Amino acid sequence: MSLQKCLEEWEEIDREFQQLQEAHKVYRQKLGQLSSLQSACSTSIRRQKRSLSELRSSLHRCAKSSSPKEREEIREIQAQIRDRQNVFFDMEAYLPKKNGLYLNLVLGNVNVTLLSNQAKFAYKDEYEKFKLYLTIILMLGAITCRFIVIYRVTDEIFNFLLVWYYCTLTIRESILISNGSRIKGWRVSHHYVSTFLSGVMLTWPDGMMYQMFRNQFLGFSIYQSFVQFLQYYYQRGCLYRLRTLGERDQLDLTVEGFQSWMWGGLTFLLPFLFFCHFWQLYNAVTLFGSSRHEDCREWQVVTLALTFLVLFLGNFLTTLKVVHQKFQKSTEKIQKKES
Repeated sequence: MSLQKCLEEWEEIDREFQQLQEAHKVYRQKLGQLSSLQSACSTSIRRQKRSLSELRSSLHRCAKSSSPKEREEIREIQAQIRDRQNVFFDMEAYLPKKNGLYLNLVLGNVNVTLLSNQAKFAYKDEYEKFKLYLTIILMLGAITCRFIVIYRVTDEIFNFLLVWYYCTLTIRESILISNGSRIKGWRVSHHYVSTFLSGVMLTWPDGMMYQMFRNQFLGFSIYQSFVQFLQYYYQRGCLYRLRTLGERDQLDLTVEGFQSWMWGGLTFLLPFLFFCHFWQLYNAVTLFGSSRHEDCREWQVVTLALTFLVLFLGNFLTTLKVVHQKFQKSTEKIQKKES
């Protein structure tokens, strides 16, 4: 290449560099404006929440000494205040916020808010794929440990994989919640309890008590992974249909367990879920029995029994509550039609 061509190429690169600098300058200015808008919105939301809280208390006091017409007006305002809380929740999903205690411990004070719908949905979709792939891997791992490679080392690898999987789920779910996902209650706590249980299984030393429970635990792990795979496959289709109809949010997730929105097409999952719940109870009863064995010295036995009992109670009562609420709503609809 001649010197003349090199000089021409350099001039072209230099022009592009100047344009890049100008574009980057504009980007930094917009970024500063964005930060100012975020701070202003967050401050305004906090102020609105505080004002509405004070107003709610005042309305509650006024309702005691008001006429029927005034009480009706108060109820309307209170309903609008409740609706306003949902609007604030949606607004805050697009604003930076302080991490909860768990995310602070794991990640520090790092902003995990995703600013665009596309980024939020991409992260949620990646979370769903992670759950699906790991569910399949865990099912294959449990089958391998139960029927093919019967060694303590492979059991430890499998238990370590369980700990890592549930730890990762809790972190990813916390990030999704920070970005507006409405998963809450036992559906979140379930993974923390499962992380603890897997950690105790990992520390359980080999011995007679461990070998007595080993096959039962691996059988349970195979069945649980199978049920989770069924849940993922059918819940995803149901969620897609409800999102298309505008009845569910884009950040709603597939979950372990049963929720009200699944009633339409996923009731066939209930027998599988209840069997899984009662297998957890069976595990707890088995371990409580083993803890009374004269050769039992490990603290892990009683701890695992209590943890399986907590999982059973949480899962069973949550599923039962959803079914009861759905039957109540169905009964109310029938009564309204008859009247």
